[in-house]
Amino acid sequence: MAGDITETGSLYSPFMGLIYIFNLIVGTGALTMPKAFGAAGWLISLVLIILLGFFSFMTTTFVVETMSVANARLRWKTREKQNEDDAHTEDVIEDEEENQSEEERRALLAPVNDPKRRRVDLYDITERVEMGQMASMFFNKIGWYLFYLCIVIYLYGDLAIYAAAVPKSLRDITCPVNITCNVKPSKQINLTNSSPCWGTAVNRQNAYRVYLGAFSLLLGPFVFFNVQKTKYLQLLTSLMRWVAFTIMIILAMTRITHGKGEGHPVMESITSVPNLFGVCVYSFMCQHSLPSLVTPIKNKRHLSLLVFFDFLVILIFYLVLSFTGIFCFKNKDIKDIYTLNFMDKCDPITSAKEIGYFLGLFPVFTLSTNFPIIAITLRNNLKTLFHRDGYTYPWIIDRIFFPLLTIVPPIAVAFGTDDLEFLVGVTGSYAGAGIQYLIPAFLVYSARKEQRILFGPGSINKHTSPFRHTFWVYFVLIWGTLSVIFVTVNHILTKS
Repeated sequence: MAGDITETGSLYSPFMGLIYIFNLIVGTGALTMPKAFGAAGWLISLVLIILLGFFSFMTTTFVVETMSVANARLRWKTREKQNEDDAHTEDVIEDEEENQSEEERRALLAPVNDPKRRRVDLYDITERVEMGQMASMFFNKIGWYLFYLCIVIYLYGDLAIYAAAVPKSLRDITCPVNITCNVKPSKQINLTNSSPCWGTAVNRQNAYRVYLGAFSLLLGPFVFFNVQKTKYLQLLTSLMRWVAFTIMIILAMTRITHGKGEGHPVMESITSVPNLFGVCVYSFMCQHSLPSLVTPIKNKRHLSLLVFFDFLVILIFYLVLSFTGIFCFKNKDIKDIYTLNFMDKCDPITSAKEIGYFLGLFPVFTLSTNFPIIAITLRNNLKTLFHRDGYTYPWIIDRIFFPLLTIVPPIAVAFGTDDLEFLVGVTGSYAGAGIQYLIPAFLVYSARKEQRILFGPGSINKHTSPFRHTFWVYFVLIWGTLSVIFVTVNHILTKS
């Protein structure tokens, strides 16, 4: 089943697998994190990001365990089908075949050190089983629909964030701003969307929409086709990501050590927690892509330990980036896209044009390469969501309607707002919380139940999560539910 739908691809070492997971997690969310940290306060931000990082690691191990049970289920169903086929073709030795099947079952469920189990392990993760396939295996019809609804909403939000971030970066880079360095900041021109950009004919908001239109025309057509991210493109964007974030950390620390740090963040600000929650959830998101990243890893013996190390490095990375940012810049001066803070022509530390343009264009290159892939992923999920067995989509529905249904809504949202903190906050707070907390918890609970039914309570899964007690599943479900309720109530109270 899984092998017919997806291909595992070339295998790679555990170290390369951790690099891929790191690059997937450390993306757009990291660029909006310093602003969210500054608004919510350093103490709340510190506590919340540690908690969310811990919960994200836990649910990552839940997804890996579910993948192993899904592989075991596929392997066992395949063996059963082979036994049935053999029974139909050789009726004379039916009793012998039944004995052989039972013997194979005992071999599969034997302890790891049993010689009969040397060739195969029931729970080896060798076939890539995507989350949608796992949902169809372990959820009922209602759960399956809720899963796809959640992931579709998240991918729509992701595309809207990408569609707003790229034009906004281009607008802020190319719109000339006349700044007099010896004038006090309070007397500088306060830029708004109505401020002139290219002369008096075009303001900043219209320039943003021009770039958004060009972005839509250039990258939108890819959703009508199938594209794959090449290995060299991944390596290039990964290198750019490391260089860009390292430069920002070094520049911010240089300003602070030279006594030019202007940030004085508050300790806590409850009203800004919902956006911080959404940003942090979004910044630890990897669960939906784990099957593609984990399955090709050659040696998965110490997978949980390696993933823990990866999450620890990412947590430290986020803390260094965000804390240097909030102590380097005033809270009101931190941009939605943090790279734009390093284009100050009056600051001797950040005034180098080459560095400024590189950091300013960093989101453009990295997000533009991911946009078509996420769009195609959303298109395929939409087609799967509405598909019925035995039904084939007409050409106009398959090739025209679904691509337009994929690309038009996020572009429309980006035309309506370029507030990235709001978009990331909403996407992470709701759909992101569902994908990161609720769905993995329900998946692992259902997978463990099926594992006991198919293979018995004594079956040992070598990829079982370190959080194997059912208490942790309930804990994650309660945490995810309460978090969404808290964010919703806080949004309502803040607006009222």
